[in-house]
Amino acid sequence: MTEKQRQSDDNLLKMQVDNVGFLLDRLGRDCHPLQFLRELTQNSLEAIQRSGEPGQIIWDVEPAQMILNDVQKLCIIDSGCGMTGDEMVKFINQLSASIGEQSFSENYGVGAKIAAATRNHEGVVYMSWKNGQGSMIHLQRDSDTGQYGLIKHQKKDGTYSSYLLIDDDLKHENIKDHGTIVVLLGNSPDESTMTAPERVPSPSRWVSKYLNTRYFRFPENVTVRAREGWDFPSADKDRNVLRKLMGQEGYLKRHSEKSGTTELTNATAHWWILKDEPAINNNSGYIESAGHIAALYQNELYEIASARRGMRKLQQFGITFGYRFVVIYIEPHKDKLKDKITTNTARTMLLLENENLPWGDWAEEFREKMPEELKAFVQEKAAGSASTDHSKSIRDRLKDIIDLYKISRYRPAPDGTLLIDSDQLVRGGRPSKERESSPSKTPRRSGRKGGSAGSLYSAFEKDSGIPGEKITPDPFPETTWVTIENGTRAQGYLEDRAAGYIEESNLLQINADFRVFKDMIEFFTKEFGDGPGVRDVVHDVVCAWFEQALVETVIGVQALQGTSKEWTQDYYTVAISEEALTSSVMQRYHVITSVRRELANKLGPSKIKRAG
Repeated sequence: MTEKQRQSDDNLLKMQVDNVGFLLDRLGRDCHPLQFLRELTQNSLEAIQRSGEPGQIIWDVEPAQMILNDVQKLCIIDSGCGMTGDEMVKFINQLSASIGEQSFSENYGVGAKIAAATRNHEGVVYMSWKNGQGSMIHLQRDSDTGQYGLIKHQKKDGTYSSYLLIDDDLKHENIKDHGTIVVLLGNSPDESTMTAPERVPSPSRWVSKYLNTRYFRFPENVTVRAREGWDFPSADKDRNVLRKLMGQEGYLKRHSEKSGTTELTNATAHWWILKDEPAINNNSGYIESAGHIAALYQNELYEIASARRGMRKLQQFGITFGYRFVVIYIEPHKDKLKDKITTNTARTMLLLENENLPWGDWAEEFREKMPEELKAFVQEKAAGSASTDHSKSIRDRLKDIIDLYKISRYRPAPDGTLLIDSDQLVRGGRPSKERESSPSKTPRRSGRKGGSAGSLYSAFEKDSGIPGEKITPDPFPETTWVTIENGTRAQGYLEDRAAGYIEESNLLQINADFRVFKDMIEFFTKEFGDGPGVRDVVHDVVCAWFEQALVETVIGVQALQGTSKEWTQDYYTVAISEEALTSSVMQRYHVITSVRRELANKLGPSKIKRAG
């Protein structure tokens, strides 16, 4: 200790942690249920790197527990540098201690303690060999006090120690002169920690699936394996196997037909187009085999979004069709961002300047810079969608009432201080004048048509500046009909929903498989007779009127966005959701009336005589 440090100790009463058990339990709640797999694997990877030798990591059934207690306990085995008994006491039994160098962007020294100990109250046992000598510690939670610590063991001479020296009988065959085994005992002696936690995907391969999808790549000098099919006899080599884990990069290289990178602001977008092959479905049990999106940092994947959530995120990046075959990883530039990029303490989220990642900015920039290969792929997939020519007829029907979709920004109120100019009911509205009773404000500049400083819409006309022109955005969304049959709708997307709206592309995707549409087509086909060409005409007319209902809903809801505090982005998102769009087509009377009238003009009178 230096003289300066001694003076600091004399002048400062250091802060202490009064209730470590509560702090650990609270931090543990922030962890993903399987976070301990990452933390212990990462510790093993770093231990192997410190050894300076190639190494192995194995997740398996701990054999001693099976022999002694006939219960399966999960363990991780590595051939890393190992620890002495004293080192284990120091690094495992202190909350923020680590054998590696600690920093805000690298090693916090708390991960495994938080993620593993809080989910194994019965204990976490460490057995480690260094320089040929084995030692063991047992980290446990006291059920009476709620505190965590090392069990003290009585030695043969009657004294107590926080660690015991152990025989090589407990050493795994992959551990020679050095290495470590960590055994997870669960919350009771008879609990099998090989069994996957509740609601975990791929319960028979849960360790493989989590680690493969958490790591982009493993170091070249390390082999990582995980036990699958542990409930089958060890002689059953087809099902009871140690699977070699590859991480997502190895899988994507094997199963993609095209790949590349796109430079974004302070980040690189890595992308892959997957092959259209059975592996998309068949390999989902142990790896993320279909389209998804994630953040990539230091060879680990964060915020991975797959299935429906991943599809929505890929759509924001411009992958409006074929999203099941596209993978995008965004890798922030560590050298440019330096200490600005980090993770939360539990390593469940990647943070940029302690804020969420700028996914919206990245999505917008990626759409603008989308590689030609991806553009061509999306266009190819989109070509199979049911393109319609309903747009012109819908516009023609609505052109005389389009102003009714423009909502005033200000709500009528008896006590309001503003009068609304009915000629200015554009989206957002503008006040025509202030009432005499309103407080004095900064006078308007002459020539302005309204508005005020600090308006949510800042792009008003200016009195001076470079020449320009008004741009009126087209309120009508582009529409396309998608279906499982032609491959434009993936299984699960828009399932039993009428439509989905992709705001970033102003694209309305309508589900041609939705049972309400099909029922209506069948209804009118029977009514007008199933003669030659009748079904095609019925199909077109029914789709046109449902499409109009959906287009009107999108235009109308868009007009509400941001017009008052009651229509924040969250409420707007709900109002434009798949469920809300489905609700908009559940009315029947007006659609039936309109469809019947148009079909009568095209096909002649109905074949069914209706009462009344």
